[in-house]
Amino acid sequence: TLHLFVSQRDHVGLSQCNIIGSGIFVSPKGVLENASSVGLALIVWIVTGVITAIGALCYAELGVTIPKSGGDYSYVKDIFGGLAGFLRLWIAVLVIYPTNQAVIALTFSNYVLQPLFPSCFPPENGLRLLAAVCLLLLTWVNCSSVRWATRVQDVFTTGKLLALGLIIIMGFVQICKGEYYWLEPAHAFETFQPYDIGQIALSFLQGSFAYGGWNFLNYVTEELVDPYKNLPRAIFISIPLVTFVYVFANIAYVTAMSPQELLASNAVAVTFGEKLLGVMSWIMPISVALSTFGGVNGSLFTSSRLFFAGAREGHLPRLLAMIHVKRCTPIPALLFTCISTLLMLCTSDMYTLINYVGFINYLFYGVTVAGQIVLRIKQPDLYRPIKVSLVWPVIYLLFWAFLLLFSLYSEPVVCGLGMAIMLTGVPVYFLGVFWDNKPQCFNTFIGMETIFTSDDAHYYDPYQYLQCQSFFKTSAILPGMLSINFWATF
Repeated sequence: TLHLFVSQRDHVGLSQCNIIGSGIFVSPKGVLENASSVGLALIVWIVTGVITAIGALCYAELGVTIPKSGGDYSYVKDIFGGLAGFLRLWIAVLVIYPTNQAVIALTFSNYVLQPLFPSCFPPENGLRLLAAVCLLLLTWVNCSSVRWATRVQDVFTTGKLLALGLIIIMGFVQICKGEYYWLEPAHAFETFQPYDIGQIALSFLQGSFAYGGWNFLNYVTEELVDPYKNLPRAIFISIPLVTFVYVFANIAYVTAMSPQELLASNAVAVTFGEKLLGVMSWIMPISVALSTFGGVNGSLFTSSRLFFAGAREGHLPRLLAMIHVKRCTPIPALLFTCISTLLMLCTSDMYTLINYVGFINYLFYGVTVAGQIVLRIKQPDLYRPIKVSLVWPVIYLLFWAFLLLFSLYSEPVVCGLGMAIMLTGVPVYFLGVFWDNKPQCFNTFIGMETIFTSDDAHYYDPYQYLQCQSFFKTSAILPGMLSINFWATF
């Protein structure tokens, strides 16, 4: 099995590093644009942080009640059944993780190369090549050692927090100089466009993107040291700290830029640095590069565990559930994650896909939290080392109902296409998983392939004494997923 290598310090570092990615350098523009005023934008950041903390507490209870790696996939599958769990896995494998990792890697390469091309955009092939190098390097780190991967997270979390600390300190300096025009109540709620409930919902969606990764530790529950104690501690430390950083970073932004200047910038942190840091403005591109490098590492770490959990449950090929004997890392799952992400680098038109699947991603958060209530009703006597009041999941579900309903109202095409992508997994589930009577020649071929591709001297199959029927059910899915993953980007 996966070893217990993730200590309490790693819990906090992994959680913070996976939340604080490229979002804080991208989402401020989206939040402000949809909130219509500086004051409401700051409220959105605070409320989103509170809701994120509530969701994390609900996930903490589920994480120690159903102590499996795989996060919400494992919870949805155990509570609502195989089809619901498979759909969560399907949309994550097909689009969410490969697309997010590719976008973060491309952001990293863009901020590394941009200083070398001050008068123009970096060449697209160069961006893709450096993004691929970043992915390959971090895949090697994650394959080599869990401890190395967590150390990368710790180091880059520290670097990011120092960079964001500089932004916040410069914001306080600006306030001390009297540069707080847009923070005064009389001006903070001046609108540059009329308030709209649908747009406000989208501003929460943009803010939630920046907080994405808050459920990261639930994907590696089996590798946490003393999760009953350290999981809630990580939540209580990391999420308030992230909320503080996000709110005060946005306060700092508006002390240096007007709302119009912020909306006109595609890289608010870089614009902020150019206005206040002078010759030291190079710090901002480096800070974004540090942030995104750690974000790619955290996403690889998480997604490989999700694929490992899916293979263990028979929803993906059994090869992905194999663990290296000496390194205790899910190398096949990591390699599959890397390959699927590299395929996404073949196109640069990925932002539309992010919009498509973002709605579905947040929908499954709500489904998972609803599962917490269902589990309380179905199994009231189940041992729960952490047990939160049902008031919290109810509050969370009310918020997400508002968010999803008005997001669907504001962006029906984007949300509808995201739903369609998810539903393509229904026939795949029935053909690949539910259908038992596959031709014997097919099963024999797959069995030979498994023996050929795995070496017992290097990999441990946790299910070597179990029947391989679940693997035979799903092995045909793997090539199809990679091909759909590639062609869906065009």
